[in-house]
Amino acid sequence: MKLSITICCFIQLACIAVYAQKASDPSLKLWYNKPAQAWEEALPLGNGKTGAMVWGSQDELVQLNDNTLWSGYPDAGNNPNGPTVLPQVRQAVFDGDYEKAAALWKKMQGPYSARYLPLADLLWLLPAKDVTPKTYYRDLDLNTAVAALRYQLGEVNYQREVFISYPAKVLVMRLTADKKGAISGRLQLRSQLKFKVKTVAANYLVLQGKAPKFVANRESEPQQVVYDSAGEKGEGMNFEVHAKIKVEGGRVEQKDEELSVVGANSVTIYLSEATSFNGFDKSPGLEGKDPSIEAKAILQKALARSYEQLKTEHINDYRSLFKRVEFKLSADENVLKLPTDERLKKYASAPTDQQLQVLYYQFGRYLLIASSRPGSRPANLQGIWNHHIKPPWGSNYTTNINTEMNYWLAENTNLSECHQPLFSFLKELAINGAKTAKVNYNINEGWVVHHNSDLWAKTSPPGGYEWDPKGMPRWSCWPMAGAWLSTHLWEHYLFTGDRDFLKNNWPLLKGAAQFMLHWLITDPANGYLVTNPSTSPENTMKIKGKEFQVGMATTMDMSIIRELFTAAIKTSSILNTDEAFRNQLIQAKEKLYPYHIGQYGQLQEWNKDWDDPKDKHRHLSHLFGLYPGSQINVATTPELAAAAKQSLIFRGDVSTGWSMAWKINWWARLHDGNHAYKILSDAFTYINPLETRDAMSGGGTYANLFDAHPPFQIDGNFGATAGMTEMLLQSHNGELALLPALPDSWKNGSISGIKARGNFTVAINWKEGKLSKATITSNLGGPCRVSAPCPIKVVEVTSKASAGTNTNNLNTSYGLPPYKKDEQAKLVSLEVAKEYTVEFDTKKGEVYTIVAL
Repeated sequence: MKLSITICCFIQLACIAVYAQKASDPSLKLWYNKPAQAWEEALPLGNGKTGAMVWGSQDELVQLNDNTLWSGYPDAGNNPNGPTVLPQVRQAVFDGDYEKAAALWKKMQGPYSARYLPLADLLWLLPAKDVTPKTYYRDLDLNTAVAALRYQLGEVNYQREVFISYPAKVLVMRLTADKKGAISGRLQLRSQLKFKVKTVAANYLVLQGKAPKFVANRESEPQQVVYDSAGEKGEGMNFEVHAKIKVEGGRVEQKDEELSVVGANSVTIYLSEATSFNGFDKSPGLEGKDPSIEAKAILQKALARSYEQLKTEHINDYRSLFKRVEFKLSADENVLKLPTDERLKKYASAPTDQQLQVLYYQFGRYLLIASSRPGSRPANLQGIWNHHIKPPWGSNYTTNINTEMNYWLAENTNLSECHQPLFSFLKELAINGAKTAKVNYNINEGWVVHHNSDLWAKTSPPGGYEWDPKGMPRWSCWPMAGAWLSTHLWEHYLFTGDRDFLKNNWPLLKGAAQFMLHWLITDPANGYLVTNPSTSPENTMKIKGKEFQVGMATTMDMSIIRELFTAAIKTSSILNTDEAFRNQLIQAKEKLYPYHIGQYGQLQEWNKDWDDPKDKHRHLSHLFGLYPGSQINVATTPELAAAAKQSLIFRGDVSTGWSMAWKINWWARLHDGNHAYKILSDAFTYINPLETRDAMSGGGTYANLFDAHPPFQIDGNFGATAGMTEMLLQSHNGELALLPALPDSWKNGSISGIKARGNFTVAINWKEGKLSKATITSNLGGPCRVSAPCPIKVVEVTSKASAGTNTNNLNTSYGLPPYKKDEQAKLVSLEVAKEYTVEFDTKKGEVYTIVAL
């Protein structure tokens, strides 16, 4: 009996040891041997609402954000000129007078979005000055989402830890030393916005702040940052930051507007924050919540728990998401001994650091967990991290690619819960978008979103009405965001099979399709349904030496609508609802302007063959159907795939950070892993934040692994992680494609925990560039079709060669979209490896092993 108990205890301890080893992968750390000298070298923490950038200096700076702290207040910005001007714009386009169409469109523009703002700074200041530590180390541990600092002064070793808890909603910083009474310092709070600080107890500090009611979009505007003269009771967001100190040993003293610690053994700082945000449709200044109530309640609840309790709860919560996926490539132990910034600098001359690629991959997942959790706002252009009052592009929701790219990794890297803030945001956009559809276009069904949005769920076109000469129709004339964003609802269903989710969100999907049905217009020249006016975001048509901004039926427009209508048709059938509307969509879809392959063998960007082979523009929006859409595939539509490849070749590889990330995904979908890998490697170009660079001057990576657009935009991080997953697993074309774009450089490796449509969880191992084994967990049951670049079999059950259409309605192929090809055009070769496909039935909860023959 004693022996069996001993054996059981030994087995339990062994299991715990194995889990601990898995939970603490030493290679998943960003670490440095010096403090941050710039914001892009600080380390990000977040719980979806509160964000922090930890600088890691002896005099510590923790820069704070709250994802509801924006300028302004609800301002629809809808333009009643629209119904009068729209027919004129359309007629000008049909007449071929594109310059006139653009000039007219400017009469339909609205205001710019609100600006995302910095919250406050937490400062911990040491009494000693100009003391160089004997040793120094700081890191961000992706295993725990804890930032740490260790240094030695004199004979004393100091340590700090900082984390932001999602369950407890607080930031916690703990300072310790290996000598009693060695910790002294001053705690301060400050803000770039209007603020005042007060001490409410000897160990309790409160910052009260006010956000501006207006922040300019252009430096040329007469008013730049405007606060309401009524102060706290006026328009603009109110906010509070509460900080309390607990010490072991020593004492805490109240001193003016700061707290002072003298001779402590350890110091723990608890910080909470809140804003007056009370909903997207309510004034934060006139109808806002009292932030002090929320901030105080959160802090008091956290203070009732010990540091270790809060830390353990935080780590367990975080790991429940992060540790779902494990990714391994060839590792060099010597490289791991170098600081992360040194590894990044060395990469250009020796691009063999595959563990840096793994770190970057998992950092993308970390950032989504940190910036987008249920109950939070969706991640914006910089996630939740920003230190500017006038950030680049307002750090807003740029919805012609960037907001969507933020969530490309949510489903396939097994972070489906992190997708939820976007879905909640869509409900707000649908409310405001219905008003914009009515006022701007006299459309009474459905909803619309244009190029930019913000905390207030702005849906009207940007551009500064007519006052801004830089307000360009090439980006403001784009009513397609609602349609694109709605496809995320369908994708979530395909990955999860959550029928209740689909039913609850059918009104959103239907509304987006309803608007598009009314937006489409018949082209009198050919009878097709087209969008007019239409743009290919931020690019221009080059016609006979001139550039024009506004046309009709751009390929992106038609691709998004085709994807949306297909999703809505299938959803209506699955839910057995709205049959008449479904038939409308089916009929309209058949009349949509088709794809065109132009004279150079390229996928046309415009409705006519105006593409310029020398065009290097960062946007390749016409390739939407290749990715994230599902219409263009190397197997089912090889000519369209070849045309997409030609378009990619013309545009080149190096571009802005997010553009390069999109290209990784496109090349993966073309099953060209080596080309995808080349662009991934190009993205590891070190960008020094202390050097002045032109915006959009070529993408790369900052020392803290933030994507450099430049400047920083988080979409490049998210898009690259999604693209690396697409290189290893695809499921958009009616099958689970294993290693569809494995690059030669990834000779040996493994990945586990990633997801496929049909709610399958997949693990893949490969050796010498070939599949060795895969396991597929069927979370719902049902048919499973699997392909690989080598003959395969299923170990547990009998499989058969696939034939016909996959009967699993969560994992079907789009089909064959219509297209026309220039008869003289020559297509590039695709050079796609042969795929071997089997299918088999699965049972819910069962695991199936795939092996190479």
